[in-house]
Amino acid sequence: MAVVMIGVDPHKASHTAVAINAAEEPLGQLRVRASAVQAERLLGWAQAWPERAWAVEGAGGLGHLLAQQLLSAGERVLDVPPQLAARVRLLATGNVNKNDPNDARSVAVAALRSAQVREARRDDHGTVLKVWSKRYKDLGRTRTQVACRLHQVLCELVPGGVSGEITAGQAGQVLASITPAGAVQAARCELAAELTEDLRGVDIRIRETRKKLAEAVRAAGTCLTRLFGVGPVIAAAVIGDVRAVSRFASRDNFASYNGTAPIEVSSAGRKVYRLSRRGNRRLNHAIHMAAVTQIRYRHTQGRAYYDKKLAEGKTGKEALRSLKRQVSNAIFACLQADARRAAAHAKGPGGQPGNGSDSSAAGSHPGHRLFGQATPGPNPQRYDHPHRAARARPKPAS
Repeated sequence: MAVVMIGVDPHKASHTAVAINAAEEPLGQLRVRASAVQAERLLGWAQAWPERAWAVEGAGGLGHLLAQQLLSAGERVLDVPPQLAARVRLLATGNVNKNDPNDARSVAVAALRSAQVREARRDDHGTVLKVWSKRYKDLGRTRTQVACRLHQVLCELVPGGVSGEITAGQAGQVLASITPAGAVQAARCELAAELTEDLRGVDIRIRETRKKLAEAVRAAGTCLTRLFGVGPVIAAAVIGDVRAVSRFASRDNFASYNGTAPIEVSSAGRKVYRLSRRGNRRLNHAIHMAAVTQIRYRHTQGRAYYDKKLAEGKTGKEALRSLKRQVSNAIFACLQADARRAAAHAKGPGGQPGNGSDSSAAGSHPGHRLFGQATPGPNPQRYDHPHRAARARPKPAS
């Protein structure tokens, strides 16, 4: 453990750093403006403590750039969740006001005392996947907004509007058949035409982003896409959020992280488990879509597993949750296989680096009979499209 822990409370315009020793005694503090020399100023100030570590609140969010600059300088950086730092400030004795120095000290104390704090990592290819995955999701939300507004305008122009999912082509055909009667209807037709162009533009950007996602996933060399129902979009979401599978001790820990493991709410001699609403919800949604896709296609073994659970007396939602846990286990096995392959490529045969061939451990696909490559059938990856995903059934259960 470092002799000195430096907590950093990052903001858009400035960063406040507070150094404490192992006894949580303050050693100094500094506030720097967010600028091109922010890391240099902090490192120059911290030279007085050679044995040091940095604790940055939200190193994956607002403090990301500063954390990456410190890592590039060879510093040890810890990522402190904002909730953990807030808990430390809440439980602190005495009158601790909410200000930047106290926040930075709470971050340092949390990093010093908590076992939940993880080391920050340098940006890698997983970050590329996360960037494009987030862009794809944002575009999907934008398309939904535009489509809803277009539906509303068309309902005021055509009785019943357009049923079901709307496309730019459909909207164009509807508008071409309307002859405006008056200035009000002409204005609505003009607005609908503009929304149709917005929809067409969003669709183009969605397709372009999907291509970038597919290229990035191919470059990652993952075997996740061999799982039925896991296309480039889901694979990118999983890899981008997990980053390093080694941080999970077992598939049970991974299931707890993604929210597919039930939560125990037992008391006295009565043991009860309930649905988990915790965990990484983006990852949980990716697993949900893979499971739903397997259920849609009757030739998949995932569907057979789902039907088996229904025959055992489980409800549809309970059977889906069981299937999601199995999909989580299969994804974890794939991520482990990817990690072994990366290690084998780095070492090569006999521990020599530079080998480009696949080793038996790394090149093999995890033998998950239930969720491996399916027999030829309809392409499940079309359900990765953000505005088609909502059409999949059953509805999200968790």
